[in-house]
Amino acid sequence: MRLQKATLCGLYAVLELASHPQAQISAGEIAAKYDVSLNHLAKVLRDLVRAGLIESVRGPGGGYHFAGNPRRVTLLDVIELFEGPAPRREDSRPDESAEERALRRVLADIDDMETATLRSASITSLVRIVEAERKKSGGG
Repeated sequence: MRLQKATLCGLYAVLELASHPQAQISAGEIAAKYDVSLNHLAKVLRDLVRAGLIESVRGPGGGYHFAGNPRRVTLLDVIELFEGPAPRREDSRPDESAEERALRRVLADIDDMETATLRSASITSLVRIVEAERKKSGGG
């Protein structure tokens, strides 16, 4: 699966904010940590605010914080926000060969498995994986 830059920025932002639920983190801090354009990230953050996944806090010490339920928000929720729903494969045509129908069926099954996996992966589970990776690499 190839994700657009906006989707990756959205995932990084959601992960960062969900990893620090009590903190308010500035767009600049997120952009610097993940080496992304601040202008591009600002657009992504606006989309996440509109979707109700994060909230913006203005003023001194302001920034963003995660507003969703990290146990219920899934990777699919964030990905579909930027990528849209995955297109369904077209039904087979009457003139398709058995090989074409078989391949279409297998690819549709793979698409279904990918969607189910992304739907089952909550932000909480991803935060746990990030924490485990940090411990493994000695990054605290």
